[in-house]
Formats: sequence, structure tokens, C-alpha cells
Amino acid sequence: MKRALGPALKILALRMPALAIPVLAIPTLLFSGTMRAADAPVVVTSIKPIHSLVSAIMQGVGEPELIVDGAASPHTYNLKPSNARALQDAKVIFWVGPGLEAFLEKPLQALGRDASIAALDDAPGLVKLPFREGGAFEPHDDAREHESASGQHDEADAAHDADSGHASDHDDDHDHDHGAFDTHLWLDPMNAKAMAAMITTTLVAADPANALTYQGNAKALDDKLDALDTEIKGMVAPVKDKPFIVFHDAYQYFEHRYGIRVSGSITVSPETIPGAERVSEIHRKVGELGATCVFAEPQFEPRLVNVVIEGTRAKSGVLDPEAATLKAGPDLYFNLMRGIANNMKDCLSGA
Repeated sequence: MKRALGPALKILALRMPALAIPVLAIPTLLFSGTMRAADAPVVVTSIKPIHSLVSAIMQGVGEPELIVDGAASPHTYNLKPSNARALQDAKVIFWVGPGLEAFLEKPLQALGRDASIAALDDAPGLVKLPFREGGAFEPHDDAREHESASGQHDEADAAHDADSGHASDHDDDHDHDHGAFDTHLWLDPMNAKAMAAMITTTLVAADPANALTYQGNAKALDDKLDALDTEIKGMVAPVKDKPFIVFHDAYQYFEHRYGIRVSGSITVSPETIPGAERVSEIHRKVGELGATCVFAEPQFEPRLVNVVIEGTRAKSGVLDPEAATLKAGPDLYFNLMRGIANNMKDCLSGA
């Protein structure tokens, strides 16, 4: 009997591992994948340019969530329930600050101290430029939009605070003086480097297990931003002295960095064709300022732009300072900056 059982047991022993390994391996692999996903902290970002910088630094660890997606503008954005849930779950939150994303100010105060909140307009080393008004620069809507967006959320946020028992116990985190400066800070690559440094410091503090990855990615991003800066200087050098007018005075960081000559701004609603008197006034201004190009943004209908420049010698172009038309991700910042440089060069060089 021993001789008869021996071969049978041997055959069974040979077959069992082949059957057992796939069965045992499946839950092991699933568990391991779950653990890798759980290792990445939940990170939320406000706008596409900031999301791009954070995405680049988080590569290999995780992907940050984005609040203002698509063609939406932070100046007029209303927080969605899905955004509120994302903020509630976040370990780290990056935004520019209340001067740009007014809709986030009260919701972030309501979070208490559960998340690490980094206002990137506080990044050390930033160049900050004051708003331009008066003379050739017409009053912009950003300040009014900030007040309007803040007001829209006050009542809802007060109710949230009462229901959740949250007081504004981290107000001291945002008690610094943001001042009246232009908040389109990212349009200077050197400011992007300063913000990237603060992003890296914040991520390392919140997630030290992935510190080496964050720091390595940040170094690579720094090098790419330096190369981008050199590239853009070469692109716009031939046209930097040609005057132009913008519909939205959002580009002075770009102008300041590259010595570009802007003549002034025109405040025009993207939804409404201006009346005859206003059109006549704009035509007179374009002529007086000697503008070679008039730059609108993607939300403006071509018909409106044509009405504004009709009868003048100016050409029209499109600039996209908030990346409304671009796909979110680590490459967006570079596509955004090259797009502005290219469109300026194309319009101004053909004039």
C-alpha cells in the first residue's frame, strides 16, 4: 500500500501549488494595490495652474484633486457639494489666497485644523505687483467679484459653522495682510518656483514618508521652470516693444518678467455687446494708445472682439491666463505659459 500511495501523493503534491498560487496571489495583489493608493495623502488644489505645479511635485505618489475645472473662473466660481466633500476629506489644501478664490475663504475657515492649508500668496520670495488702475487702465472686476463671491457664501457658511460646531478657530492662519496686489502670481515662472518651494515644504511636512520623491520632483520642476523662462525670453524678445491692449488686466507679472509693453486695458463684459457710445470710446482709446493688438480671453465671443476692433488698425488675439481651454495635469503650466508667449508673438509680429 505504501508503494501504491506514494505516486498518488506525489501527483497531488505537484498539482496543489499550481492551483493554490493564483488563488492566494489575487487577494495579495489587491491588498498591495490598496495599500499603495492609501499611502498617498488626499490633496486638493483650487485652480489649474496651481494643480499643475502640485501634480508635478506629487508624481509617483498620487494625483491632487482640482476644484475649479474646465473653463470655470475662480473670480465667479460657486463651490459644489462634491468640492465641499473633497475639502472635508483633504489632508492638504493649496490655494492662491482670498484675493483670488474668495469663494474658498469661509469654507476653509470652517474646516478647523484637520487639514494643512497653504495659501501660496504667502510663499517666500514672491514678486507681488499692485493692481493697476487709472490712466490707460480701466477698473477691473476682480475686487467686486471677490466681494460678491464672499457674500454669496456667508450665509451658507454661517449655517455650516453652527451645525458642525466649528468656530473660525484657524482664522489666525489667514490673518496675515494679503494686501491689494494682483493675484495672477503664477504668470512669472520665478513666482512659480517660489510657490513650488512652498508646495514641497508643505507636502514633506504632511507626508514625510514620501519626502524624497517630493524633493526630487521639485528639483526637476525647478530646472524645467528655469528652461521655460529662458525659452520665453527668446520667444517674445522680437515683439516686446510693440504696444497692445487687454480685455482683462491679468498679465502684468508676464509683462514685468519679460519687459513687454502693454498700453492699457478695456473692461468689457463677455456676455454683452457694448453699446455704440462705448464702442466709439474704445475705438478712440485703441487709436490714442497706438495698440498693435487687442487681446481677449477664451470666454469672449469672436463677434464681440470684432466689434471692439472694427475700424481700427489693431489685430485681435486670445490669451488664456487661467488655462480655461487647457487639460489639467503636470504639463499644463508649461502649455499655459508657452501659449501666452506664442499668441503674443503671433499677433504682434504680424502687425
